[in-house]
Amino acid sequence: MVPNNLRYAESHEWVSVDGDIATVGITKFAVEQLTDLVFVEMKKAGKTVAVKEAVGQVESVKSVNDVYAPVAGEIVAKNDAIEKDTAIVTADPFGQGWMVKIKMSSKADLDKLLTPSQYEAQIATQGH
Repeated sequence: MVPNNLRYAESHEWVSVDGDIATVGITKFAVEQLTDLVFVEMKKAGKTVAVKEAVGQVESVKSVNDVYAPVAGEIVAKNDAIEKDTAIVTADPFGQGWMVKIKMSSKADLDKLLTPSQYEAQIATQGH
């Protein structure tokens, strides 16, 4: 359920790193908690974000939630496909359902994120 090649924020975002580019999405656990996604909107490329700053929103039939930047830097891409079809996030949250790509200003931000086992422990306490 939790891919072991990623890092995680306590707020249920995942990060995949390629060089200084961090791809960010929300976890399968977050998708399951939200239930039916009806709307996704991400900030445009060119915006600079701080750690824990909102990079977009996901709206479900239950609630509206911010998606937070797990790392600081400049948004260099957003996934337009998920804004047109929110089902992509539900179907493949760790793949095609990615949300934004951030050019990190410091890789040290990654050290503050949870490891897969730490994230698994967190969601275990939050119940299913």
